[in-house]
Amino acid sequence: MTNPSNLPAGSPLANIGDQKLVRDQSYIAGEWRSGADGQHVDVTNPADGQVIGRVSALSAAESRSAVDAAEAAFASWSELLPQERSRLMRRWFDLMMANKEDLAQLMMLEQGKPISEARGEIDYAASFIEYYAEEAKRPNSENVTSHLPDAEMEVWREPIGICALITPWNFPSAMLTRKAAAAMAAGCPVVAHPSKETPFSATALAELAERAGIPAGIFNVVTGEARTVCPPWTEDTRVRALSFTGSTEVGRLLYSQCAPTVKKLVMELGGHAPVLVFADAELDDAVTESVKAKFATSGQDCLGANRILVERSIYDEFCKKFAEQTAALTVGPGPEDCDIGPLMNQGAFDKQVEHVEDAKARGAKVLCGGGRHEAGELFFQPTVLADVPSDAKIFQEETFGPVAAIAPFDEESEAITRANATEYGLVAYLHTMNPRRIYRVSRALAFGMVAVNRTKVTGAPIPFGGVKQSGLGREGGRLGMEEFTEVKYVCRDWI
Repeated sequence: MTNPSNLPAGSPLANIGDQKLVRDQSYIAGEWRSGADGQHVDVTNPADGQVIGRVSALSAAESRSAVDAAEAAFASWSELLPQERSRLMRRWFDLMMANKEDLAQLMMLEQGKPISEARGEIDYAASFIEYYAEEAKRPNSENVTSHLPDAEMEVWREPIGICALITPWNFPSAMLTRKAAAAMAAGCPVVAHPSKETPFSATALAELAERAGIPAGIFNVVTGEARTVCPPWTEDTRVRALSFTGSTEVGRLLYSQCAPTVKKLVMELGGHAPVLVFADAELDDAVTESVKAKFATSGQDCLGANRILVERSIYDEFCKKFAEQTAALTVGPGPEDCDIGPLMNQGAFDKQVEHVEDAKARGAKVLCGGGRHEAGELFFQPTVLADVPSDAKIFQEETFGPVAAIAPFDEESEAITRANATEYGLVAYLHTMNPRRIYRVSRALAFGMVAVNRTKVTGAPIPFGGVKQSGLGREGGRLGMEEFTEVKYVCRDWI
């Protein structure tokens, strides 16, 4: 099959089975477009620094044309029977599953994930399309008991309009489908900007959407530099909602940019997850689950455990077992399917060094790891720091890498206070077998999600999101689709 992309010599993307999934252009109004000025962005494999491809970098005017396309398509899409939208989205899901291996290989090459994690993300990403293909059929109107004589009342949910989606590099497929599928199921067209570091996953999804018969202008993907692509969307009154996953710092910027046009915002921002381990927990399970919570996605996960607080009576034993499991984690490039892959870029690597050195300077002990791994320039050893003081940077900032920080506590109230002592509030992990404590501490934790005696809590049916400066709104589940709707109340006389 002829490769539609202009790949650099020796690019491993040339080994993707279906080469039509390797798209280096933006997808707007059902057409594949290169920037008029020929600008592009290089995409590198973080495992070895090799430039594997380049994608078009569109101008602000070209980005605005995606809104034009969405506006032209909105009426016909929103007026489709929900069953028809559902059928098209189900076909999109089926195509993702049929091309799972190619999509996973592509993600592994541009993001660096171990191949098993990449395959898992494709399943996860596709699950949102499958879920919302069903939810598309269920946004029913609601009757309201009238408080006025001779009047009948209804509440309708209608699609909000054009939705702008800005997605990150750590989950390049799942963060896009979680947003796009919900908006499209509600009857909205989308304009999406993937991270410039992982654009091929997004353009591959556009290729599959086209094959599925999704109408032109409904799923638009615009590649390039965020500072060029996104401002036309935040400024445009036709864009009625913006959904963003990324740092709190960038979220604040987008918040201010959207204020003049009063858009609806859905934001999943930074995390700084605490793990609370009480003496009555099942210790071995708590250790294993805490290792999962810390090192999934090589620690580059907003749900990643950043502060592990352990009751003093079991602290030494927990630290010993946790360090042993961490030291046993394997490190290497994606095809080797190790536990830990590369960090995304040099800035991410430097942050690990900074946090480790700062903690050491403040008295923390390094139980394992602590520096660069021999696998490559962007590989960091799985690291465990014990006796980390509260004023250490790693206890104040999101680390976003494979460095675990552990400290003891003495009282339940102390653990809760320290867990809540952050501007973030995405997820918290709790380990205890005391049912009263489970209820009491879950209530007291100021986080949008609480995982009790387990790590995995996410999925298509649940309302994912945080409180405080971890975000606005929810993604996933029924609430995730409602974020892309407006409520209309109708009151009419009896006829």
